[in-house]
Amino acid sequence: DLSLMRMMAGWVESLSADYMAHFGNQRGLTPRLDALAEQGLLFTRLYATGTRTVRGLEALSLSLPPTPGQSIVKRPGNADLFSLGSVFASKGYDTRYVYGGYGYFDNMNAFFSANHYQVVDRMAIPAERIHHENIWGVADEDLFTQALQEADASHARGKPSFMHVMTTSNHRPYTYPEGRIDIPSHQSREGGVKYTDWAIGNFLDRAAQKPWFKDTVFVIVADHCASSAGKTDLPVERYHIPALIYAPGHITPAKVDRLASQIDIAPTLLGLLHFKYESRFLGYDLFDLEPGRERAFISTYQDLGYLTDHALLRLDSRGGVQTNQVEGGEDRGRAAPMSSSQVADAI
Repeated sequence: DLSLMRMMAGWVESLSADYMAHFGNQRGLTPRLDALAEQGLLFTRLYATGTRTVRGLEALSLSLPPTPGQSIVKRPGNADLFSLGSVFASKGYDTRYVYGGYGYFDNMNAFFSANHYQVVDRMAIPAERIHHENIWGVADEDLFTQALQEADASHARGKPSFMHVMTTSNHRPYTYPEGRIDIPSHQSREGGVKYTDWAIGNFLDRAAQKPWFKDTVFVIVADHCASSAGKTDLPVERYHIPALIYAPGHITPAKVDRLASQIDIAPTLLGLLHFKYESRFLGYDLFDLEPGRERAFISTYQDLGYLTDHALLRLDSRGGVQTNQVEGGEDRGRAAPMSSSQVADAI
């Protein structure tokens, strides 16, 4: 029974699935994440809803598909929405959004503080605890130190806690403390990926020494891919991201090969926790979904994509509806038949 477990959800900056060995990468960039993939639930066919951090934050916290234009995180009138934070708060959890940068960026502070989260950003981290920082925020290891302290504070009060932790180190200019990995700082995206992987492993090693570790579920998922460029307007392969749910002693390791969207993470997680709640989420609990109903959503600023096992339907404000064949997670650029009922369903 996971219903009283603590929760730590790490949203990792720009973690494309193809950086992991589990998805074919041979450069050894994610040894800790690949090890975790053997120890928890690995979602192998998960897609990001967009190409910006705020789009991922929207999908993961609100379980809503993308809409044209700005993410809800940056829109006016976005307070008191039905969020993952509101569900945890209703169960008596301390709920926090923990971010290594300054939360005024992209309206994060305003959005999360208005939707049942306490915001903990760069302002809460004392200078003497910072090993490195750049324009985006503190190094991931320093962000995770703050997260550990927040979890300790809730535990000391006898309160369960949920934290949504957003990393920044895997972002240009890819700088981080020297000596952590074998790729020098400020050199490449590969260094950013490998350092973030090291920081996640280091965080879990430190968390394992805490009294609350055995009762904690860890979720690791990307906000979006590292690049959205491709041969088509909505290159499906540029939205493929990994997700892991790790709770040793509670969750049996397995691969979840069902097609899924970022918006399915929240209801799937709450299903694993056996929470009873009246939901307004549009995502699915993947462990309580009949076969054949799987779908994913992808988008740009203007175009919306509705992805099924064999086709991508694109809703384009400039050109109407277009459907292409999808094979092996890639858009083949060939038109695919789709019935009027399927088009209506996508809309």
